[in-house]
Amino acid sequence: MNILTINLVLSTFVFWIAAKLYVLPNLQDYEARTILLPILLLHSLRHLGLMFLTSGATYPGIPPQFTQPAAYGDLVTAVLAMIAIPAVATQARSAKLLVWLFNVVGSLDLIDAITLATVYGAAPFMGPAYWIPAFWVPALLVTHYLAFLVLLRGRWPA
Repeated sequence: MNILTINLVLSTFVFWIAAKLYVLPNLQDYEARTILLPILLLHSLRHLGLMFLTSGATYPGIPPQFTQPAAYGDLVTAVLAMIAIPAVATQARSAKLLVWLFNVVGSLDLIDAITLATVYGAAPFMGPAYWIPAFWVPALLVTHYLAFLVLLRGRWPA
């Protein structure tokens, strides 16, 4: 197991513990938007995944088979999160659909990026962008999980 995988797994575990301690025990007490707005705001920053395309943020030789889908998948997810924010904030009828779209696309993007990074051996070329999969991706994984819980519990305004 490489160091990046260890960092990804352990950081995900830490974010899971935080969710288990602070969010999950009271999840049923909150409106969907109370949980989802901070998650959507966090994911709106996924444009930072474009760092994988920036020289200086990664080392030469990073596989484009990883960088292109990871960077643009993050950008699309950030835009979907930004589109969902006003709908969730105003409890628009489209809110649930927009959050589902954001959450499915964003989750698949993370699974794809983790898979492609592994298959193409991107870890040694991550450079300063190493913090993205070591810290950022675990937070995103756990918050996608929380968003799925909120979506599935069915407590949405009419």
